Amino acid sequence: MKRAVITVIGHDTVGILANIATACAEHKVNVLEVTQSVLQDMFVMMMMVDVTACDIPFAEFAEEMAGLGKKMNLSVQAMNEEIFNAMHTI
Repeated sequence: MKRAVITVIGHDTVGILANIATACAEHKVNVLEVTQSVLQDMFVMMMMVDVTACDIPFAEFAEEMAGLGKKMNLSVQAMNEEIFNAMHTI
């Protein structure tokens, strides 16, 4: 299984989770786990996803996620789990 982490940060609005999950489903990316929080009006979400069956190259998927974020006035990043873990290891 190849996994990735998607992070979403920005002002809370209706439909953030739905839009991100829909974009994942369109590319056969399976959402494994979601954690989200709203602090005052700031929305923060992390998703663990399985990209094994993704129908486009991962770099392209990450670009599409970032583009979706821009459309929604959010910061959306998709990162390979191995890179994410390496960045957060001392």
